[in-house]
Amino acid sequence: MRKPNEQLHHDGVDLRRWRLEDAAVAFRVVTESLDHLAPWMPWARPDYDLKTATDFVSSSRSDWEQGKAFDYAVLGPGSDVIGSASLMARIGPGGLEIGYWLHRDHVGRGIVRRAARALVDEAFRIGADHVEIVHDEANLRSRAIPEALGFTQVDRRDATDPPAPACTGVQLVWRLAASEAVQRSS
Repeated sequence: MRKPNEQLHHDGVDLRRWRLEDAAVAFRVVTESLDHLAPWMPWARPDYDLKTATDFVSSSRSDWEQGKAFDYAVLGPGSDVIGSASLMARIGPGGLEIGYWLHRDHVGRGIVRRAARALVDEAFRIGADHVEIVHDEANLRSRAIPEALGFTQVDRRDATDPPAPACTGVQLVWRLAASEAVQRSS
């Protein structure tokens, strides 16, 4: 697969590659949203600190260069960072997994759906033959994204990592193949 573009745009939502100088803003966005993120994201804990945010943007840089993951800052009004969306090469050859989270003040506006659409389009442009979204079965907001984008639920499995507090430990796996995406856009 080719490397993705460092900036993406879809229907009024902009994404750009995380930068090393974004550590402080990543820290702020996460800590302001801990009550919203912690139930679903095991990494979103009260001890999330600036070092953790710095480690995230640093590993984002090295993961990008190695083709392991392509992490983007989701931008809101005034190009402020309001969340994160990623393409991750962890589901096997030809596939990329999409992950996302958003600051609590920006949920319910279709931003994550449009960001995920940008990631789907970019994944197929760079050569992926399928994309997946995985979420806990109880996370209805996350479930709405693959449903809205035409993904098909292909698996239901036990989580491999310890679940976050609101999680059941059962994950739903949704998939969209490049061939399906082409047929739906025709």
